[in-house]
Amino acid sequence: MRNRRSGQALALLAFSALLVTACGGSSSSGKIGGTVKVLASWGGSEQASFLAMVKPFEDKTGVKVQYEGTRDLNAVLTTRVQAGNPPDLAGLPGPGQMISFAKAGKLTALDTVIDQGTMKAQYGDSWLKLVQVNGKQYGIFIKAALKGLIWYDPKFFQAKGYAVPKTYDALNTLANKIKSSGTTPWCIGLESSATSGWPGTDWIEDFVLRQSGPAKYEDWFNGKLKWSSPEIKKAFQSWGSVVNDPKMVYGGANTVLSTNFGDAATPLFLSPPKCYLHHQASFITDFFVKANPALKPVDDFNFFPFPDINTQFTGAQEVAGDLFGMFKDTPQARQLMQYLTTPEAQTIWVQRGGSISPNKQVSTDKYPDAISKQTATILTSAKITEFDAGDLMPDAMSTAYNKAMLDYVTDPGKLDSILATLDAAQAAAYK
Repeated sequence: MRNRRSGQALALLAFSALLVTACGGSSSSGKIGGTVKVLASWGGSEQASFLAMVKPFEDKTGVKVQYEGTRDLNAVLTTRVQAGNPPDLAGLPGPGQMISFAKAGKLTALDTVIDQGTMKAQYGDSWLKLVQVNGKQYGIFIKAALKGLIWYDPKFFQAKGYAVPKTYDALNTLANKIKSSGTTPWCIGLESSATSGWPGTDWIEDFVLRQSGPAKYEDWFNGKLKWSSPEIKKAFQSWGSVVNDPKMVYGGANTVLSTNFGDAATPLFLSPPKCYLHHQASFITDFFVKANPALKPVDDFNFFPFPDINTQFTGAQEVAGDLFGMFKDTPQARQLMQYLTTPEAQTIWVQRGGSISPNKQVSTDKYPDAISKQTATILTSAKITEFDAGDLMPDAMSTAYNKAMLDYVTDPGKLDSILATLDAAQAAAYK
């Protein structure tokens, strides 16, 4: 299902010419040796995929990629930058912190590192502008994800006679039907080490975007719309109708708070299932099959997009992505940045699963199954596309946002107080 060897072979062949011709900057056809230190948030199968992605680069250049993964990425990176000991490159799950580092003069502009004409030909304009400061490019996305997806097991749906809902009202009707049968409809897990709570932010963002539209969504992550506004409060309440009902979500609040996001869907595949629906981004398929290699896309798991709520905003999609920035300008760092942006490099991760490439030259034929092809097609053809709001917020705001998810599940009766706390964090973070 994952053609790893062919993906690596493709990159090895293409990379023979890459250092001479691709992406500009200094390059050499010989081995330069040395090391490049990379800090990112990936662990487990994601870390394995990144290491597979850079293996052809190491083999060709003789450069050793020293990778370090941490779930507390923002705090670790900030500490090291402040101490004058940053990594050579860092991979971040969103532009917010990267932009802050660029404005503080801590990042190297990539305009002379990577040929910008090549980037404009290979990337959509929005993917480039997300990490530009004062007209200069400070980051490049190497992988993307489609958010707002609802996963289910088609076999169990068929056995119960459940139809895939096409509207938000139909989704609520289905959830209540499952609930009335004595099984909780949803599985949710918010645990993620130092970033616990973030899966809940995806729910809030889906509701804000689909209920109130892109203009309000953008005002919100730009700090111009208060958290206590009717639009944001309504989004919390909409999620609360699911997560705060112990008959609606598997295990109730304690399970939601203590279950790691990567394990949250496990009850979906039990026989009989303990839940029938799971809300998560496209990357989660990699976690499904790593936990249970017998699972097959389409046969054992499939998805439908979060349904439209306000028809005025039909077709809205939320996306996210992981990007790289360069903190130390070395020959090794330059060449790795040049390599990571290429379709040859990104194809390796795509073929292993759990990733969508933002590079337009990665063909959908390279995706390993029908589901990943479909998510890639949706991502590139969405009528309304907005980036993950939490990843665009300043670090302090994003951290408070994650914590608010945990606080709301712990005590939903304190919603007004939670929103007021977020308003105060917003006032401080956007000064």
